[in-house]
Amino acid sequence: MIWPAEAVWEGVAPLLPDFTVEILPEVDSTNTELMRRARAGRLEPVLLVGERQSAGRGRLGRQWHSAPGDSLTFSLGLPLAPADWSGLSLAVGVSLAESLHPRVQLKWPNDLWLQDRKLGGILIETASFGQGEAGRYAVIGMGLNIAPRAAQGLSTAPAWLQELLPALDAGQALERIAAPLMQAVQAFESLGFAPFQARFNARDALRDRAVTLSDGQAGTAHGASESGALLVHTAQGMQAVTSSEVSVRPA
Repeated sequence: MIWPAEAVWEGVAPLLPDFTVEILPEVDSTNTELMRRARAGRLEPVLLVGERQSAGRGRLGRQWHSAPGDSLTFSLGLPLAPADWSGLSLAVGVSLAESLHPRVQLKWPNDLWLQDRKLGGILIETASFGQGEAGRYAVIGMGLNIAPRAAQGLSTAPAWLQELLPALDAGQALERIAAPLMQAVQAFESLGFAPFQARFNARDALRDRAVTLSDGQAGTAHGASESGALLVHTAQGMQAVTSSEVSVRPA
């Protein structure tokens, strides 16, 4: 695999001074590595790619297995100070989906879907530094299936990018994603989720569908609010679901 590290750097560096791109042949998890560095005081902006992850993880501690070439796993780490963090994973998802293909959909709060199968996942973590909560070091992790993968052991059947773009490899996918992702994160920092709301709802895989929440409530999903909450009409009325720990499944 030849990684377009210089091309990625050239696309992002004008937006983010002191930005670097780093490719590791193997790492436990790109998110874990950048969180380790942040806690040690290393807060520089970096895009870290792991060709192989031995302990990749998704939301709720789920494992994300990756092998060289079969998937793209990377994390973007940078200091970030939005007025409101709500909806960041949705804004990231919007950017990724728009960079990849018109048929890629978004499943609240942090998955990329293709025909009701999971194409990729987003995991965002933060580490505090300095005074107060405004400024934090954000680690935005992404796992994306590139080539076919087995469904064994997965709660949602997998999709892969080469179904849509047969010639695209992991390096080319990274080159498509990186600069628009940086622009989206900076726009979110300045303006919050509101500018992404309509774009998310246009790709919302759950919109107008029956869903079941992890607490057992059932209802109909009605897209994301201006703050990034999932709007679900239940027997008790319209509810704004805000916790990323709430599992939402099509009924």
